[in-house]
Amino acid sequence: MSEQAVAFDSATYRQTMGNFATGVVVVTGLVADQPIGFAAQSFVSLSLDPPLVAFSPAKSSSSWPKIRESGHFGINILGEDQRDVCVGMAQSGADKFANVQWQSGLTGAPKLQGVLAFIECSIEDEHDAGDHTIVVGRVQDCTRADSDSAPLLYFRSAYGSFV
Repeated sequence: MSEQAVAFDSATYRQTMGNFATGVVVVTGLVADQPIGFAAQSFVSLSLDPPLVAFSPAKSSSSWPKIRESGHFGINILGEDQRDVCVGMAQSGADKFANVQWQSGLTGAPKLQGVLAFIECSIEDEHDAGDHTIVVGRVQDCTRADSDSAPLLYFRSAYGSFV
């Protein structure tokens, strides 16, 4: 059976992938005493032994190259009440930390106030992945909130939570 060339519809692909609900995180770093961050939904736990996580910043990201220089990053897992934080961190060119309370973690990466969990990592590896990069991080420290708050979710281009 021969394969026929099929025109690929990237809009349909994007809409199809939007049917996979994801959590939302903010990736942070501290560069020259300046907090840097961006929102991401492409985050996953990879391994328990050794403890590894991964996320995928767009190659067009202006924040990731700055964070990469530090050799460390933080993953802030957002709660359902942090939609505004996520929207702010998704903006380009703005002072993303103007209205965000944070403290330095073990590696210096900013831990945002009110997150469900915070994971600090050293950069283990990077892999080319089309218009994104897959960043693998080795977990150095992790903490979770002592609350029953629900996560901020992203589904079909909209934010939501458990009901």
